[in-house]
Amino acid sequence: MLKSLGATIAQVTGRLRSDEPTDQGWHPDQVQQSVRRAERRRQFKTIVVLAAVFIGMVAVFATLFHELMDREGRSYSWATSIYWTLTTMTTLGFGDITFESDAGRVFSIVVLLAGSTFLLVMLPFIFIQFVFVPWMAERERRRAPRSLPASTSGHLLLTAHGPVEHALVERAEQAEVPYVIIVEDVDEAVRTHDQGRVVMVGALDDPTTYHNARVEQAAMVVATRNDPGNTNIAFTVSEIAPDVDILATANSPTAVDILEIAGANHVVQLGEILGAAMAARALGLGGTSHVIGEFAGLKIAEAGVVGTEIVGSTLADLGLRARLGIGIIGVWDRGRFSIASADTVLRESSMLLMSATEEQLAAFDAEYSVPDAGSRRAVIIGGGRVGRAIGAAFDAEGVAFAIVEQLAERQRDTANYVIGDAADRDVLTEAGIDEAGAILITTHDDDVNVYLTRYCRGLRPDARIVSRSRLDRNVTTLYRAGADAVLSYAGSGSASIWNHFRGDETLLIAQGLNVFRTPMPKELAGRTLAESHVYRRTECNVVAVESGGVIEANPNPGVPLPASGELILVGTDAAESTFSSVFPHARRRLFPRHSPRSST
Repeated sequence: MLKSLGATIAQVTGRLRSDEPTDQGWHPDQVQQSVRRAERRRQFKTIVVLAAVFIGMVAVFATLFHELMDREGRSYSWATSIYWTLTTMTTLGFGDITFESDAGRVFSIVVLLAGSTFLLVMLPFIFIQFVFVPWMAERERRRAPRSLPASTSGHLLLTAHGPVEHALVERAEQAEVPYVIIVEDVDEAVRTHDQGRVVMVGALDDPTTYHNARVEQAAMVVATRNDPGNTNIAFTVSEIAPDVDILATANSPTAVDILEIAGANHVVQLGEILGAAMAARALGLGGTSHVIGEFAGLKIAEAGVVGTEIVGSTLADLGLRARLGIGIIGVWDRGRFSIASADTVLRESSMLLMSATEEQLAAFDAEYSVPDAGSRRAVIIGGGRVGRAIGAAFDAEGVAFAIVEQLAERQRDTANYVIGDAADRDVLTEAGIDEAGAILITTHDDDVNVYLTRYCRGLRPDARIVSRSRLDRNVTTLYRAGADAVLSYAGSGSASIWNHFRGDETLLIAQGLNVFRTPMPKELAGRTLAESHVYRRTECNVVAVESGGVIEANPNPGVPLPASGELILVGTDAAESTFSSVFPHARRRLFPRHSPRSST
């Protein structure tokens, strides 16, 4: 069976490497060549038309010159007629041949104006359009390199440029990890270069491209295109650089095995990752904690306070650290995150973000959990990959749910689907929105997500709404529209890929908020947290300190920090960037931790 799959992969990659049309459409190089040929034909046609117009003007003016000179009783050869026409049209006007009649002089003016208009306006236009502009365009195109310096090593090699890759590049730049984006289209490469990104031009199905990108010295190749394209990339790279890590994304579950056989030793399904993350943010209602991630040995959990005795209390009143040993990282309240402080008042819309052990979370649930049937039912809007992944996560948790989907062909079963428009109140009622404790909005259109978030918040002011965002700039809009948590494909995807590359370094809590780890800055070694003022200087809060393999959650602010330890912090993207600026050497010391490529 493995041989059969291997043969299939070879056939697929062979087709993708050829210049013949595939079942998926024309090869990108063929499309570009076709466009360029059409542009050259258009330019040639324009030149031919202008040349014909010019020749026609000279012929007409030379003929009229003959006629008018005959009327004045003078005769000139056709060569002289053309000579006079050209000198007059170009405004040279040597004056050796002139008309004596008024009609001839008026004709000279007409020839002069027509010639100056055509030659002094049209010819520069032709020169700029067909000579100068193409030269400048080619000069711009050559600004994108075709190879990397031979000394390049330890770099990330990206094969696409989209929202996920953009977020990944930002993480790499912040950690000062070298990277390069391979772009097939030269014009797109120039645009990407002008955005300040490191790019290289090359065909993704050509082994020479990867040799020029120094793939043998790369830390990891990241293939984030479609499944056939990723298979081709993985197969090509594994042939020429068998020791280099290859991470590929899979859109279809059936592609996972094929990608692994093709050579990818990390295969991630970003839709499923985002769906599981969104499902985790929708649980933890009614005072019941729910783990949203495990980071550096700590369990990071959320717990809603709606319907519990916690509402109206301050964190000092609860005393969770003293009584249960639970650390409060911060409090979410309708998209606003605040670092935990003793006088923080909890409202019905508040969500506690905690770090604790499994036993401590169980003790929290035993004391504060309020069973609520509504909290065990959810409405999922959108039946795509993300929506189905959320449904699978809810199934595992025993949460009842209904998926609202407009396209009937996406329906997987009859029990959990409601076919119709989510903007229709009757459709949402049929899906059970009136009893749901959580509403998850998963479409890939941000405008639709904002619209539905605002609509659902109006219908259910007390429900927990988790929305999906495609672009980072729409995150704050979704929060303003009423979302309790917002996650994006780019944010969760880039965090997952980054953790494969750098190990357990980042946990995405929500879009724009991360738990991350960093070596102890030299400036903080031997000093206490109380005198270091990390939060005041960076707006990052220290969650734990790791030293000698032992993690101390909620560290005592009066105890000196170990020189050889690591800090575990929580902060926004901006705060994390500020931390890197205030303590520039700390993040640099994090060396890639990706595991060595396993042999097959």
